[in-house]
Amino acid sequence: MSIYQHFRKHEHPFVDQVLSWKEQVERTYSYYLTDFLDPREQQIVTTLIGTTNEEIQFSFFGGGNHTERKRAIIAPYYEDIRDQDFDLTLLEGSFPERFVKIQHRDILGAFMSLGIDRKKIGDIIVTDDMFQLVITSELAPYIMMNFTKVNNVHIELKERPKSRILEKKDEWVHQHHTVSSLRLDVVVKEIYQMSRKDAVHYIKGNRVKVNFTDIDDPSVPLLAHDLLSVRGHGRSKLVEIKGKTRKDKFRIMTARLKA
Repeated sequence: MSIYQHFRKHEHPFVDQVLSWKEQVERTYSYYLTDFLDPREQQIVTTLIGTTNEEIQFSFFGGGNHTERKRAIIAPYYEDIRDQDFDLTLLEGSFPERFVKIQHRDILGAFMSLGIDRKKIGDIIVTDDMFQLVITSELAPYIMMNFTKVNNVHIELKERPKSRILEKKDEWVHQHHTVSSLRLDVVVKEIYQMSRKDAVHYIKGNRVKVNFTDIDDPSVPLLAHDLLSVRGHGRSKLVEIKGKTRKDKFRIMTARLKA
């Protein structure tokens, strides 16, 4: 039985990468520190290494208790993994809220313009007059020197202790549904209360992500724990597939992120 059958085709390269990390740790008896992983990638690491592995262990940390993007350490079972081993730096920037509004995508776009790999950046937390970002420590000096503008607004970054990270705990609203199939367009229609035609339009227009990957095929079947994002409508997830009804329809539980 192939291990790949448990993952979608576009996830196979990452599966190979995780297996190579695991093999490296087993061969060298030293830990491996990854870049930032999104929640789906964290789930794949957990699935492939397992929580009962007697030879190696793994741990995730993104700077705070509720951060979404996290680095992983894969290590021999006898290693003592500490928060400082994840090599993270918390930076904080402020801006004049009365004159400008800066959003998450503006900050991320400014980073991309510097040629910085998204995997080197953790969570970006934005409030009305300030923002925080978690990055790999090796990048901190470069970013503090070169990340000076967002939307033509001058920004000054300061390093802060990670204990000062703004903790924002997501609130999810759960619902139960009965759907004819687990196709992406059917589930998007149900969660976001739109027509099937609109759901297909969003998907084919590259406005829908599944597990942080753009999906343009409405017929893609969803799996339990899949994370969805519809541009302009927010995030959701397929929490559980609860079986079928007598009429051969699927009973599912979903959750939508409260704005």
